[in-house]
Amino acid sequence: MQDRLHIGLALGSGGTRGFAHIGVLQVLEEAGIEVEAIAGSSMGSLIASVYATGAPIDRMEQLALHLPLKRWVDVTVPKLGLVAGRRFHELIKLLTKNMDFSDTSIPLAVVATDIELGERVIFTSGAIHDAVRASIGIPGIFVPHRIGDRMLVDGGVIERVPIQAVRDLGADFVVAIDVGLFERLPPVKNTWDVIVQTMDIMEREVFRNRILHADFVVRPKLDLMSSISFTGVSQAIDVGRQAMKAALPELLLTLQTKRGVS
Repeated sequence: MQDRLHIGLALGSGGTRGFAHIGVLQVLEEAGIEVEAIAGSSMGSLIASVYATGAPIDRMEQLALHLPLKRWVDVTVPKLGLVAGRRFHELIKLLTKNMDFSDTSIPLAVVATDIELGERVIFTSGAIHDAVRASIGIPGIFVPHRIGDRMLVDGGVIERVPIQAVRDLGADFVVAIDVGLFERLPPVKNTWDVIVQTMDIMEREVFRNRILHADFVVRPKLDLMSSISFTGVSQAIDVGRQAMKAALPELLLTLQTKRGVS
């Protein structure tokens, strides 16, 4: 019998579809389910980091709904990417209160990819904003981010939903939130769509086998919402909320069984 489970949350990549994670967190809080470790990849890393630095969930929703994201896009002359990412980096620094990993209210991990070595890189120390800036760097869209001698891009390239990363933080029950589920993606209209939707398809295929490592999976379905859309944030949050509400009875039963409570 196990009386106490350390519940961890793995928030997956998915661009602006990742705002669904906010709705998921709202429902978990309302249900009194305490998250004791959290990890994120790409957009999931931003939501995980803001949450771990102590932002109230209702405040996170208001920021997501009213933040003018387009103003933080600094398009550059294409060389290593279309967006320099300096403005987004400043935004991330503000949202994470310029904290280090050691300052968070719960253990946090951020996943990025070393584009030169082809390795997964897990950050659990140092400046949170640096790790998140690396993790959100969609290849071809964002200029890669250098930390030390590593050139880093989107964590979703190698680990769309960081299940093992949150387990390594000490979680013995991992809830994975995959916002990359789709049956059909939006129509392709430009170069940005080609790059991002190729990533979406690749990440989905990579994740097929790794999903088995989670103890529980929630998959908000956001068909026809682009990963780089600046609209539909409210819809994404609501879809996340509804998906978690629908999954909640099964989650509570699974937790009860795991704890050995009859």
